[in-house]
Amino acid sequence: MKIYPAIDLMDKRAVRLFKGKKERVKVYGDPLKIAEEFARYFNSVHIVDLDGAFSGRPKNLDIVKRIIENTHLNVEIGGGFRDFNVIEEAYKIGIKNVIIGTRAFDLDFLGKVTAKFKGITASIDVKGNSVFVKGWEEKEGISPEDAYRMLKRFVSRFVYTSIESDGTLTGVKKIKKFWGDEEFIYAGGVSSIKDIEELKEIGFSGVIVGKAIYENYIPLNKLKEAED
Repeated sequence: MKIYPAIDLMDKRAVRLFKGKKERVKVYGDPLKIAEEFARYFNSVHIVDLDGAFSGRPKNLDIVKRIIENTHLNVEIGGGFRDFNVIEEAYKIGIKNVIIGTRAFDLDFLGKVTAKFKGITASIDVKGNSVFVKGWEEKEGISPEDAYRMLKRFVSRFVYTSIESDGTLTGVKKIKKFWGDEEFIYAGGVSSIKDIEELKEIGFSGVIVGKAIYENYIPLNKLKEAED
């Protein structure tokens, strides 16, 4: 099980939202210092540019570039990557994986970027049994299973986020595996090592852990021990 500690960026600060709602934000401080602490234990980090998710274009790539230069962490990032040029810019500064959510369902666009760039990751953000896009504010109108079947022709790496659990520390919900051998990473509600073990049993290959770190539910050294 690959573990990705998470940094959510808003106004150049590390924050966490509750269920993705921008009006329910808690600030945790300097993202660079947090990344440096993560780098003591892990070689990868999950970053979301929340300003980008809500506006449609990343706003914090300067901070991400500094994180890469100072920590040499492998960065996967999502949030507003809806344009070919901004995806190209992200790869130029050293990002390993760009996560596409909203534009992933434009299959012509997805085909173009996956033909050009390695490591493109599709985001399947779920509430109820429906996929949501545009900062989780608009319903796409398809199930996560249908989204997976649509996107797997182009990508072999996915992030599955439980919107209703994100930022809640309420644990993980039972999910029946519907994917194949692709890299499938879970996010949303993780609060314990037990949650991570359950996700591994379901068949996820990775897990994103955010608020559980910031609120000291799981110390980083214990989290590292849970990584295979």
